Amino acid sequence: MNKSTIILLTALLQAPLAALHAADAPPIGKPNIVYILCDDLGYGDVHCLGGMRSKIATPNMDKLASQGMTFTEAHSSSAVCTPSRYSILTGRYNWRSTLQKGVLQGSSAPLMPKK
Repeated sequence: MNKSTIILLTALLQAPLAALHAADAPPIGKPNIVYILCDDLGYGDVHCLGGMRSKIATPNMDKLASQGMTFTEAHSSSAVCTPSRYSILTGRYNWRSTLQKGVLQGSSAPLMPKK
């Protein structure tokens, strides 16, 4: 397995576990929202969405999906990670940032100004 696959699998396994741990807390009357953003994850890769053709066993994500709502249609103004994450975090159209194409590298300056 390459490094990016290992990172993806780690993220897929840790996010549901954190959400399940948080579910043990007393209810506060507001809905809990778990937003999972993964690079290069196909619709059928998660067992609760792809069924038996799923390539990865995802029991914790299956449990989250069975106990809550699963949204299966979404749209993005970009097919790559940096602009998509920028839009999610800021609520702004991603290509109006200083990044006009492509993605940032790990050592790049941040797109969002410090306030």
